[in-house]
Amino acid sequence: MFDCGKIAIIGGGSWATAIAKIVVGHTHHIGWYMRRDDRIEDFKRLGHNPAYLVGVRFDTNEISFSSDINNIVDKYDTLVFVTPSPYLKNHLKKLKTRIKDKYVITAIKGIVPDENLVCSEYFHQVYDVPYSNLACLGGPSHAEEVALERLSYLTVACSDQEKAQAFADVLTSDFIKTKTSNDVIGIEYSSVLKNVYAIAAGICSGLKFGDNFQSVLMSNAVQEMSRFLQAVYPVERNVCDSAYLGDLLVTGYSNFSRNRTFGTMIGKGYSVKSAQIEMEMIAEGFFGTKCMKEINSHMHVNMPILDAVYNILYERISPQIEIKLLTDSFR
Repeated sequence: MFDCGKIAIIGGGSWATAIAKIVVGHTHHIGWYMRRDDRIEDFKRLGHNPAYLVGVRFDTNEISFSSDINNIVDKYDTLVFVTPSPYLKNHLKKLKTRIKDKYVITAIKGIVPDENLVCSEYFHQVYDVPYSNLACLGGPSHAEEVALERLSYLTVACSDQEKAQAFADVLTSDFIKTKTSNDVIGIEYSSVLKNVYAIAAGICSGLKFGDNFQSVLMSNAVQEMSRFLQAVYPVERNVCDSAYLGDLLVTGYSNFSRNRTFGTMIGKGYSVKSAQIEMEMIAEGFFGTKCMKEINSHMHVNMPILDAVYNILYERISPQIEIKLLTDSFR
């Protein structure tokens, strides 16, 4: 039976904090890489993350913090990457320790910019991590609800099902239910697309479209997602499973969703830059939209919602005009 060994969290945001809460509750020890020493010192002093999910208390005696990624990678067996996708390459540039023999789990719901690769493909191609040592963590799950110990469902995907189950066992608790999958690539791409569709939902909300239209938008979004997943990675999957449709729905409808919030601001007339400044948090879907548009330029899948969001965010086409064109294509 595979053993995850010593587990480390790479990243200091809200989702990283929520995952750390789950893991340390099971293992009673984790390594934790955070980029800033001042944040680490404040965390030790306060007993909680000073910047994210401040209500989640930790016993810091159960955590080995470090701002040196090589120190963490060297000492731990399972590495859970939870950094925003635009910053992943910068963190890894500092890496001198080999990770090909580590169990690498990506909980990053984005694409590596410039490379246009989902994270598992990036770790495989650039760092030679075999696919059998690569897993991803799928939703639906908002960090805020996990922190509140509200019942959540997570999917661990890995080509090696024994390894997927081992990490799923670590996550399972009274408020976390888990399942496993072998569709790593499909779940990663769906995690990117659902952020794009959540921006679309937010834009429509900002434009005062109601619940009736939102349901039509989401039903078209899951069809669009399914078309793309079948084109990019054609395996047997049920897009109605929680890791696909469930994650899409929670991100498209929830008030906790950064991407929906970002889209709502755009729909209300904010510029992209002003919305980003006011949010003070990363909306992964903004970067994911551009990456997915570039990827689909080679795939040629019919993706009108992706195209509409791209045109609004990057071509500066009026949301009113673009969404009107989109509504005419729906049935």
